[in-house]
Amino acid sequence: MTKTKCKVVVKSELCKGCSLCIEYCKRGALRTADQLNVQGYYFAEADPEHECNGCLVCTLVCPEIAIEVYGEE
Repeated sequence: MTKTKCKVVVKSELCKGCSLCIEYCKRGALRTADQLNVQGYYFAEADPEHECNGCLVCTLVCPEIAIEVYGEE
C-alpha cells in the first residue's frame, strides 16, 4: 500500500494568526511565519520539516477557512 503525502496550503492573506491549526496539528506540519501578511498578522504556513498526513483537522478548526489540503502521489 502506497502512503499518500499531502500538501498544506495556507491562504496567507486570509489568515489572522490565531494558531488554532498549529495547536491542533498532531504532526507539526504547520508553523507561524516570521513575516506579516497584508492584514498585519503573523500567519500560519506549512513547515517543510514535518509531513502532513491529510487528516484535515487544520481545515476544520480554521475560523477564516484559510487552509486547503491536497493529496500528492
